[in-house]
This record gives sequence, C-alpha cells and structure tokens, in this order.
Amino acid sequence: MSTPTPVQHAYLYAAARTPFGRFGGALAQVRPDDLAAVALRGVLDRAPGLDPARIGDVVWGNANGAGEDNRNVGRMALLLAGLPTSVPATTVNRLCGSSLDAAIMASRTIESGDAEVVVAGGVESMTRAPWVLPKPSRAFPAGNATAVSTTLGWRLVNDRMPEQWTVSLGEANELLAERFGIARERQDEFAARSHRCAAAAWDDGFYDDLVVAVPADLGATELVRDESLRPGTTTDKLAGLSPSFRPADQGGTITAGNASPLNDGAAALLLGSEALGLDLGLEPLARIAGRGAHAVDPQDFGYAPVEAAGKALARAGITWADVAAVELNEAFAVQSLACLDAWLAEGLGDPEVVNAKGGAIAIGHPLGASGARILATLAARLRESGDRWGVAAICIGVGQALAVVLENTGSAR
Repeated sequence: MSTPTPVQHAYLYAAARTPFGRFGGALAQVRPDDLAAVALRGVLDRAPGLDPARIGDVVWGNANGAGEDNRNVGRMALLLAGLPTSVPATTVNRLCGSSLDAAIMASRTIESGDAEVVVAGGVESMTRAPWVLPKPSRAFPAGNATAVSTTLGWRLVNDRMPEQWTVSLGEANELLAERFGIARERQDEFAARSHRCAAAAWDDGFYDDLVVAVPADLGATELVRDESLRPGTTTDKLAGLSPSFRPADQGGTITAGNASPLNDGAAALLLGSEALGLDLGLEPLARIAGRGAHAVDPQDFGYAPVEAAGKALARAGITWADVAAVELNEAFAVQSLACLDAWLAEGLGDPEVVNAKGGAIAIGHPLGASGARILATLAARLRESGDRWGVAAICIGVGQALAVVLENTGSAR
C-alpha cells in the first residue's frame, strides 16, 4: 500500500501583467487570447531555468467567454505563447474573481502534490466583448431580435430571478451607499487617492518589474502605463461629474470617476512547490497561507469581501492586527469603503495599508485579470516593505467574494 503524498506549501514565484488599456483604447485591436499569451510568456521569462514541459497545468480566469476568448482561452494562450502542446490548461469563470480563483485552484493543486508548478492568471478584453443574440427555440420567429452587449453585467436574465437580485451593478452599490451612509464626497476622496497612489507607484518604479509591454505586431498602440490612470485627478474635479445610475436629486452618488472603468488586459502568476524553487534557484515572493470564499444576496456583492477575508485570515491563523498590506479590488469606491470600515472595526490598524500603490479605479479592472493583478501587487508590496502578512480580496458580481492571505517568506517581521 502506497504512502499518501504529504501536504506541501504553495509559493508564488513570479508575476507579470500587461498594462491595462482603456475601453476602446491602446489595446482595443488586440485579441484576448493574444493578451493572455503575452502575460503567460512574460511570467515564464522571469523563471528562465524552468523547462515549460514541467508545467503541470495552466489555470486561467475569464469572465466573458462569449467571443474571441471562447473555447478555453487558457489553452489557446499557452499554444500562442509557444508552450509545448503537452501542457494542459483549463479556463475558470467566477466573474471578477476568475483569476484569483485560478490562483486558489493552482495553490491547491501544488499543496496536494498533483503538480510541482502551475501557471495561473486571467484575461479580459472588455472592448472586444461581442454582442450576442439569443438563439430562437424555433426557426424564423416573426418578431425582432435584440443584440445584447456582453461587456459587463447581467444579460439574457432568467425571468424566474427575483427583481432585487438583478439590479445593475451600479444600483446595487447605490444601495450599499444608503445602507452604510457613505457620502459622495468620501467616495470621491477615495477615488482621487487611488489615482494619486498609482501615479506615485509608477513614478517610483514599483510597477516596472510587474508589467510587460504588448507588442505592436499584435495590434497594440504603444502603452507604457495603465491607460485609465489620471495623475491630476482631484476631489474637486471628481465632484463635477454627474451620477451614472441615479440622478443627483434622487440621491445618486456613483459616477464614472469613483467607480472602476472598463478595461482590457491580462495577468499571470507562477506558483510552485518549495522543491521547485530549490531546484531552479528561485526565491519565492510569498506563500499562499489562507484562502476564503463567501457568498451573499446578489445585490450585496460589494460587501462580500468582508467575510471572505475573515475566512482567509482564520485559515492562515492570524487576525487583522497582524496584517500590514491589503489589496482590495476597487470595483466601486463605495463598496471598498464599506469593506474598509468593517475591517477597521475588526482590528485592521491603519486604513492607509489598503491599496497603497493605487487600485482599480485608477489602474483599471479587466474583469478576468484583476484577481491575479492584486495578488501580484500584494506580494510585491510585502517584499518592498519587509512586512510578513497581507490580504488580497475581490468582490464578485451575483453576490460572491474571494480572498487570499499571503505570507512574505523573506520577512524578518
């Protein structure tokens, strides 16, 4: 009778992402499978001693899958990146959390001993997301057919879904603003900080080693930094924008300036066992120390990271008092502030540790890529500061959230 493989730790060894392009911007002509291949190739270039044939799996996130990202975009990406055809791949869809879900799956695969190295990541081209037509149940219906955009949000909704569940993402967060009393001014201040911190991080060179350029021969216009970033953004400028989901005289607070934009981009992570690092002479960036998933009513999705992070912390055996860095995906300023307030009440010491290098409001939120981006940013922040513990969390449409705790294995703190 064989001896079971002991559970081992999973480590993050490398990360790479494309710059995030604006909707209709510099990456609009680049197919999502090509964007994914660029990120995948970029992360492998950071481990030059790794024979790609050793990769046990590629787990890739994607929230759409209705267009050029169909038919398992993870497998398409590795083929386009020139990896051996023997390397398998799967594509997962947990909407905005897809690539963080991919990293979670990859870490479990390593911990179980099913693979020594797994590449995880995700991609989204919100520009190139197609319009779709529902297929008729019988030939030649007499009525009109309406094309539906697959860029963002609910589409082709089942009539049996309760109406309160299927409100727009923006309206769901206006409900959060009402529930927690988070004013427009505070949301605008948070959004301006996101741009300010992201611009400073780029100026300081923080993102230089995390970002790989998209080649012009794939259709990209030269893009050096994240395209949605507006370094001159101020609270006063944001105050002049009109609400996007409710009129101001009806209490609307959410604008195009205090919510994440629509974006194109890809991000990749290289995860492996301790033995892999020793074999290749690679120092891990961090250890995957805890994971958490949580679900709530669909319209409350923005607040779901509160409990997801709590579960991840408990599984890592730490509390908020131990946490020195947080990367929370900024889908909307209001939901980010609601989560931050809850975490401060639970023992997080300093609000400034949240998104200190900017967040999705400034950097962008290409849905399937954002989870991998925040995990990579968190690891880099911990390495820069020398602190030990960090949390990455992301809210997910239809009422879910994911969180991961990272341990900086090189920390002396």
